[in-house]
Amino acid sequence: MSYQVLARKYRPSTFAELEGQEHVLRALINALEQNRLHHAYLFAGTRGVGKTTIARILAKCLNCEQGITATPCGECGTCNEISQGRNIDLIEVDAASRTGVDDMRELLDNVQYMPTCSRFKIYLIDEVHMLSKSSFNAMLKTLEEPPEHVKFLFATTEPKKLPVTVLSRCLQFNLKNLPPERIVNYLKQLLPREDIKFEESALWQIGRAADGSMRDALSLTDQAISYSENFLTDDAVKSMLGNMDQREVYELLDALISNDGAKLLDKVDRIAQFAPDYSALLDELLGVLHRIAVAHAVPDGIDNSQGDRDLVVAVAEAVSREDIQLYYQIGLIGKRDLPMAPDPRSGFEMILLRMLAFTLDVKQTSSNSPNGNASGESPIADLLSKIDKKPATTPVIPAQAGTYSTSNSSVAPVEISGDWHRILEQLELAGVTKTLAANCTLGNSENNHCHLLLNEQHASLWNKTHESRISRALTKLYGREIGVSIEVGIIESETPAQLDRRQQEENQARAVSAIEGDKNIQELIRTFNGTLDPKSITPVSHTGDSQ
Repeated sequence: MSYQVLARKYRPSTFAELEGQEHVLRALINALEQNRLHHAYLFAGTRGVGKTTIARILAKCLNCEQGITATPCGECGTCNEISQGRNIDLIEVDAASRTGVDDMRELLDNVQYMPTCSRFKIYLIDEVHMLSKSSFNAMLKTLEEPPEHVKFLFATTEPKKLPVTVLSRCLQFNLKNLPPERIVNYLKQLLPREDIKFEESALWQIGRAADGSMRDALSLTDQAISYSENFLTDDAVKSMLGNMDQREVYELLDALISNDGAKLLDKVDRIAQFAPDYSALLDELLGVLHRIAVAHAVPDGIDNSQGDRDLVVAVAEAVSREDIQLYYQIGLIGKRDLPMAPDPRSGFEMILLRMLAFTLDVKQTSSNSPNGNASGESPIADLLSKIDKKPATTPVIPAQAGTYSTSNSSVAPVEISGDWHRILEQLELAGVTKTLAANCTLGNSENNHCHLLLNEQHASLWNKTHESRISRALTKLYGREIGVSIEVGIIESETPAQLDRRQQEENQARAVSAIEGDKNIQELIRTFNGTLDPKSITPVSHTGDSQ
């Protein structure tokens, strides 16, 4: 038996087998189960996201011999004929090859006749936007009031090219591009069935290269299987695609953050050996910078759709928001100017050198400070402490800590104890580090070293970077160097995060109780026969003596 490509072998035959497009399936399944069927459906979306596949499954649902159903049996004669592409009552038309008005009139001449052996006569027109204006005009009347035994299913990659008169006569469903994460998860289930070994990083490259199309992903997988001899390795897929690994982008960023020009140019030199598309490489860099900026603004807003969440969070912890914004702006302007460079490589190098130059002075200023240095995380931390303007607060100094002076190294060591919630409020922390610290409780403290216990439900937040950042914040607060170690475990006492949530819930409960007990509110409810929505009530903070 001849080999069948993956895209055809694993084409879904039911809605349950379809990957993604839940918003479309929900509407279709409800319509089928409630027998609220429209006469014309339009499926729009980029290539390979399931337009034609959904149309064929819908045809089975409408004509299955078991009755109209959202779960066709797949065994009756009609279902098998539709799967094999030989059902006489499913008329599939490629609009790209039948664009003329005569073709359309010939097609519509048979609309009035009853289906030969099925419940409905179904016209499936692919790439319907390719029809001529006269063809659309010829079908308008039939499309608006077709016979009860006729259904129209349209598929298109460019719905904007369809006349408004056609769109208004159809139920339109816009199919979404599939994220790389979904494609990777699907391939991880499919490849073992084909007895193909793989490295997950190789699948992420395929997922990104597919650009939202499952069909493209399966075609690339077919190609990768042949190229790598049934073992999909990261290096093999990277070589096949001719793409740069996303790790290359992070290595460039590492050189920028480290303020290492030699390392930066050496990395570009090694990348140049693969003859990359420098414009695409710059796009990749801009995309990563955007994700890092999102991590700065909303740490929990970063998903793993690109397979690099841990890297994004790590970089966000190591570089300031201002630097990322500056890198992005320089890269964006550089993309505009790249075509005017003498050659793409030199243009790309100049963009990186410009990023380095505009942040160099600030970093050097930081490294010349008494506690600064020129590389690694320290200058970045110093820069953050200078940029992060916060109102001065009075440190929480435990009584047992004793007195100390930053100029005297012989003073008694600090032993941190007491209310971790109060201490945390005065630490200059932000982002993921602050979230992690808020889900900790204070353990024992001795010899200028603080032990924290992290709730095991938040273990995924932990890495060594957070320990160093909390250590620096405590050092600044107490005036001497304090080490920090974090242990993941079960916490029995209340964390600052839990305390904040409890206080918010208590405030909300008090506010709801006060509103519900207000005589004026009760009178309004009785007068207008109204109801009170507790979710609409927000506690108000009062200051001073006002009530």
